[in-house]
Amino acid sequence: MTIALTYPQRARPVPRRDPALYSTRRFLDRQALNAERYLAGLAPIRVEEFGSPAIAPTGAHIAAANALVDELRRALSGDVVAMRRMRDALAAAPEGDIQPFLELKARVYRQTKEGEKLFAFYRGIFDQRSGRFGGRLRGVDRIARNCYQAIWLGLGRARSVPAPQPFAYIEDGNGPATYRRGVKLSKLGKRANPFPLVKIPQHRLHNPWTLGAIPHEVAHNLQNDLGLWQVMPQVITRRMTGRVPPEALAVWARWHKEAFADYAGCLLIGPAYVESLIDVVGRSQRQVAAFNPDGVHPTPILRVPMNCVLLRRMGFADEARAFVTAWHRIYPLRLRRGLPKALRESFDDGATLMVEAICETALPQLGGRSLRHVISFTKKDVAFVREAADRLLRGENTGVLPERYLIAAARRAITRKGADPVAIAGHFYATLGRV
Repeated sequence: MTIALTYPQRARPVPRRDPALYSTRRFLDRQALNAERYLAGLAPIRVEEFGSPAIAPTGAHIAAANALVDELRRALSGDVVAMRRMRDALAAAPEGDIQPFLELKARVYRQTKEGEKLFAFYRGIFDQRSGRFGGRLRGVDRIARNCYQAIWLGLGRARSVPAPQPFAYIEDGNGPATYRRGVKLSKLGKRANPFPLVKIPQHRLHNPWTLGAIPHEVAHNLQNDLGLWQVMPQVITRRMTGRVPPEALAVWARWHKEAFADYAGCLLIGPAYVESLIDVVGRSQRQVAAFNPDGVHPTPILRVPMNCVLLRRMGFADEARAFVTAWHRIYPLRLRRGLPKALRESFDDGATLMVEAICETALPQLGGRSLRHVISFTKKDVAFVREAADRLLRGENTGVLPERYLIAAARRAITRKGADPVAIAGHFYATLGRV
């Protein structure tokens, strides 16, 4: 009998997955890894990234920018941990629902883009301090800080000092502007702006005698930080009710922000502010006389006379008369015919009441004082400005002169016969760099 020999069959080897082939597991691993790297990429901004400490953003500004991203970073960190857990769970049970993982991935990517947008904005304005405009921007910072010091030290009662201080940066294409502290900005993902931002066109930095806009923009922030943003329309309404037509009163109340900033500019640097304002608002007759029924800026043809009312009350009647005379020669009174009748016919009374409401009303937000008692510019200050102008012309240090007065000094210096604008600009910024 033939016996058939049988041999145990060799078990077939289980084919190994080729690691070069794509798989769901690789997808999960890669998304979790990318999320971890996104988080690592949102590294805090460091002071040393921006050149010399003398002109770099202050530590307070950088800390405020980093704090704005910290909230995003914390949320992103939690999502990264959650993605790892979901990945591991799906690896153990491939049949599980992958949709929550995909939704989390989308949220991580969205948060990463938000963080990068925030850092791009701040690094963009901070990087300007590393270039040739760094010293000039720091000089503008110092003028802005001095405006704050002048107001805060003049308050009738001490109150918490706002920080960080205003930060200047260049943005061309439009005139100077500001973003107030606490205002939600689209460029910050609708987050609250942590410190006042003052944007300046490059050409203004070349001509420092045009920087009268700085006290104006800083004053917007002062009105906000002092808690007067909502108060001023109420004060104006109380002062004007029954004294000007209701149609005119509504216009004056709508102009409160720009009027406050103009008046504060006069009180901070004197007649030089109005001269600087004329440079800005003195355009074609059609533009200057155009009334905007929804505008927050006073119609330009009225703006200079409005500020001259304050100048006269500050003791600068001759200067106010010269400004108004020149203004009316360039922009005759007949151009006011396009204004609403109620505003046009009550303008003189309205302009006086506006100064009384904004500048001469004692307010608790000012420690029981009026704005004119908190800060003032007098004939004595003109003497300081005159001496500073002489020193700028000679390239000498202006000593302990408040930084904001340098704008007025530069305007005075540039009017001198034979004045060199390049030298004056250089001495202006050199002086600010030494303070």
